Amino acid sequence: MTDGEARAALAREIDATCRLTGTFVLRSGRTADEYFDKYRFEADPRLLDRVAAQLTPLVPTDTEVAGRRVLVVEDVVTSGGQVIVSTGQLRELGARVEHALCVIDRAEGGAQTLADHGVALRALFTRADLEAHRTR
Repeated sequence: MTDGEARAALAREIDATCRLTGTFVLRSGRTADEYFDKYRFEADPRLLDRVAAQLTPLVPTDTEVAGRRVLVVEDVVTSGGQVIVSTGQLRELGARVEHALCVIDRAEGGAQTLADHGVALRALFTRADLEAHRTR
């Protein structure tokens, strides 16, 4: 299986496993008609292993720890609010935070909000990616 095929298969599985429909109030206070339940991929060791394998190449090569260059990792980004809070706390401790990594970017403005705070978002999948590979 090629990397592209593996990525497409993972998108299909995450979408089928994690996308819930209904009425949801998100952390940002927004109401959404769909929700990506991160616990559904985080609680499945086989699926989580595949997610981690696909995330690894997205980690910037100059990422460090212990007061140096730090990468914030989030499961699902909507508004970017939690990443901004975490980034602020890490920066107060002297960390350099320039990137955030997430599994799903809902594409609802979070990437731009983070960019406005000096953080570039790298997403394994966007909502559009999952929709493009949705099993009908």
